[in-house]
Amino acid sequence: MESTKHILEERTVLEIQDIMSILPHRYPFLFIDRLMEFERKKRIVAIKNVTINEPFFAGHFPSFPIMPGVLIVEAIAQAGGALLLTEIPDRDSKLMVFTGIERAKFRRPVVPGDQLRIEIDVLNWKPRAVRMQGRCTVDGKLACEAIVMCQLVPRQKDSPAEGTGAASGSPETASAGGGSGTGEEVLEAVSQE
Repeated sequence: MESTKHILEERTVLEIQDIMSILPHRYPFLFIDRLMEFERKKRIVAIKNVTINEPFFAGHFPSFPIMPGVLIVEAIAQAGGALLLTEIPDRDSKLMVFTGIERAKFRRPVVPGDQLRIEIDVLNWKPRAVRMQGRCTVDGKLACEAIVMCQLVPRQKDSPAEGTGAASGSPETASAGGGSGTGEEVLEAVSQE
């Protein structure tokens, strides 16, 4: 298998299979489709093609489908996570979880048919944590912006019921799939490493 660092150094675009080799997220919770630009530890640009087939549109809102703002912020975190996790040699044993969201602003609705361009600039990089500025645009117009903080935590061992590949993006549910620890216990474990 080709190393992710090699992928970032040799390729100009990463497609969905490449992204799935980096991120633990899977359908219906994988919110980036392509990585277009990247500069290691500094910047990444991702694309999310928004379609009416997204499961959240069934309830948000049936007569006026709008992508939920929290999922746009999740897409920011996933794009940043793709950049962060490429620098982690043992990423299969780690999860990236939210530790904070600041200054989230939603400027226009994101609707089926939109192509969300997610631009991430790293503000602060540490070996197990990162603070990033995310901006999402549609047709060059700002739809959302936020600063997100994420941290690497140990991944719980997979259990037989966990074959779906679903992974969480928040500390409060980071261990829900494979262990009984709370988010606080997971973060405490990281701080003791």
